[in-house]
Amino acid sequence: MERVDYLILGAGPAGLTFANLLKRNCPEKSFLVLEKEQEAGGLCRSKDVDGSPLDIGGGHFLDVRRPKVNEFLFSFMPEEEWNVYDRDSRIDMGTYEIGHPFEANIWQMPQDEQVKYLKSIAIAGCNLDQPKPEKFVDWITWKLGEKIAQDYMLPYNGKMFGGELDSLGTYWLEKLPNVSFEETLLSCLNRKPYGTQPGHARFYYPKKYGYGELWLRMAEALGDRIKYNAAVKEMDFAQKTVTCADGSNYAAETIITTIPWKSISEFTGADDAFRSCVQALKHTGTEIRYCEKTLDTKAHWTYVPSEKKAHHRILVRSNFCEGSKGYWLETNLNRLSLMDGSVPEKTTTGEQAAFANEYTYPLNTIDKPEKIKEILSFAKERGVIGLGRWGEHEHYNSDRTVERAMELFAALENK
Repeated sequence: MERVDYLILGAGPAGLTFANLLKRNCPEKSFLVLEKEQEAGGLCRSKDVDGSPLDIGGGHFLDVRRPKVNEFLFSFMPEEEWNVYDRDSRIDMGTYEIGHPFEANIWQMPQDEQVKYLKSIAIAGCNLDQPKPEKFVDWITWKLGEKIAQDYMLPYNGKMFGGELDSLGTYWLEKLPNVSFEETLLSCLNRKPYGTQPGHARFYYPKKYGYGELWLRMAEALGDRIKYNAAVKEMDFAQKTVTCADGSNYAAETIITTIPWKSISEFTGADDAFRSCVQALKHTGTEIRYCEKTLDTKAHWTYVPSEKKAHHRILVRSNFCEGSKGYWLETNLNRLSLMDGSVPEKTTTGEQAAFANEYTYPLNTIDKPEKIKEILSFAKERGVIGLGRWGEHEHYNSDRTVERAMELFAALENK
């Protein structure tokens, strides 16, 4: 059994960041990264499809707003290898498109439509001093009014979360852009958006590669300290060991897990309460499917609320990936049966054109804070620390995940 100071489960952004910080700053520490796939990157991996990169986990971009994170990442892939874009994201309303977020861009609609939406927002619960609901599905109408709820937010989020909309709470909504009724009025009067900008208002994307190139370079920097094709199946809290699907065993003083808790089949030394909390965690998966047609749009991505279409988002790679063509569709795995069959299974050059991801979005269910708190507390007391999107079961973007890894490293090494 191989023994190390740190055993890191998962070679996605969180695991790669923590491992590289160890390598740079703690040469006396031994560590090993276990990764179930054949290459690093997790949901941020890219594949060459039709002569250009496609990000197989969906649209991933590097936000400009975390300079310390970007300085660290640029040490692996220098800033001159990236382009910077002002975000252009839109909502497909069927007969026309508007910018995102919806409530900041009502002014782009026909005037009679603007009036209908403004009247609906004016009598939303938040503007009538009604108490904030506990469920996300109720919050939508309370915050944005009946018309935005029915025309956009409910159908879009219902598609994205694949039938789990009723289970979501409201504690995570700081992630969404906030636009007040007054700011919505101002936007309509002055014909420009007001309010908080959404994430990735400005973002980096590689000039010559897919987003996955960054993580491949970070993995390369670790040399032989990554073991691939090592799917973790069992974790023993008492011994601080893990067993992989191939039967190999590893022990560590500290285990950093960035993989989904539910992907681990057995927890030795855990009580029934812990196992129950793990089983209570919910998530959704997606398929990313390539289409070779080049769309006539300047948008980087478009949100699609229409129930008639299986996908909920379109990523127009030709508008952020230089020299490429085509776009890709993001569809919840529960909705694949609704695909109209018009998208080819293979590209013209024969590459794979569709990629399924079992774990894409952790769901912020009403009871999740209580469940994940118990999981993380139980594990930490036994030398196992959850980190990142899946270790903490939080819908972190990759830059925030890197930041979380930097924060954890600083906390552990400054004890």
